[in-house]
Amino acid sequence: MANPQAGIPPQIQQQLAMFQQIQQQLQQVSSQKMQYEMTLRETKRALEELGAAAEDAVVFSSAGSILIQKNKDAVASELQEKIDSLELRVGSLEKQEKTMAAKAGQLQKQIQDAVAGAGSVPTAE
Repeated sequence: MANPQAGIPPQIQQQLAMFQQIQQQLQQVSSQKMQYEMTLRETKRALEELGAAAEDAVVFSSAGSILIQKNKDAVASELQEKIDSLELRVGSLEKQEKTMAAKAGQLQKQIQDAVAGAGSVPTAE
């Protein structure tokens, strides 16, 4: 079986490898962002439910594998801090995602241009 990359110049092979690596990283970042967004939605929903609870409601907070009874305001404060932290992480991942997508797009264009140029100009081998 012939090597499918045999006729591809080394520079283009290197760009293709970089492009594949960026695509994998982009998928990882997107997956991580989706997980944080889901946790963020759940945490916001918990805060909403806590806000709807009566002031004298018995509230529990999880600490590892146990539940601890806590003051409603303390739990609300903890949830808000978690929301703030998650929003920062999601924002950071969005920036990474945009940067990687732009870099992947630029690299894809370079590869396409190089392949188009290599097809019309004879290469010295």
